[in-house]
Amino acid sequence: MSTVAQRNTLIDAVWPPNSTQEVRGMLRKVLLIFGGSLFLTLSAKISVPFHPVPMTMQTFAVIVIGASFGWRLGVATVLFYLVQGAAGLPVFAGTPEKGIGLAYMVGPTGGYLLGFVAGAAVAGWLTKREWSHSMLYLTLSMFIAHITILACGTAWLGTLIGYEAAWITGVAPFYLATAFKTLLAAACLKACWWVADNRG
Repeated sequence: MSTVAQRNTLIDAVWPPNSTQEVRGMLRKVLLIFGGSLFLTLSAKISVPFHPVPMTMQTFAVIVIGASFGWRLGVATVLFYLVQGAAGLPVFAGTPEKGIGLAYMVGPTGGYLLGFVAGAAVAGWLTKREWSHSMLYLTLSMFIAHITILACGTAWLGTLIGYEAAWITGVAPFYLATAFKTLLAAACLKACWWVADNRG
């Protein structure tokens, strides 16, 4: 059996699951989901100066989590993050200043939040199919996951302000930021895989 087949996800390579210890396996998943949700929260609060508009690192965190955890655990992590936001915790970008809870989630950014779930699933599904060891395929999978998030966000925003306006305000300003975060995610994942495969 090949190394890639044995190590389906990056997190399996870094922290292998123990199939003989069910309790430890569950604890591992809980810790990963909790840690991933913290990573998402921190990424939402980071604003990086960029042209033409500042960017957060949230979509970067979403696709990295999906690609690192696999689609099931990645989706579970994003859903846990969304549950925290729905409960009123200020985990989203712009919270609590722009509102909290469900009122925030059904606003203009609601489609992007839903897109986080889809983006994590796409990233995890693609990288689980042995795309994770090629820089070209990693970049392509991160790009597809990013496009999935933007498509969900634009579809929702379009129902609120019209699709032309949604494209102008929700997609066009983020071309360069999306390209940057796509390449950054692929490079980080490739570097982490290299370390995991060559340690010890």
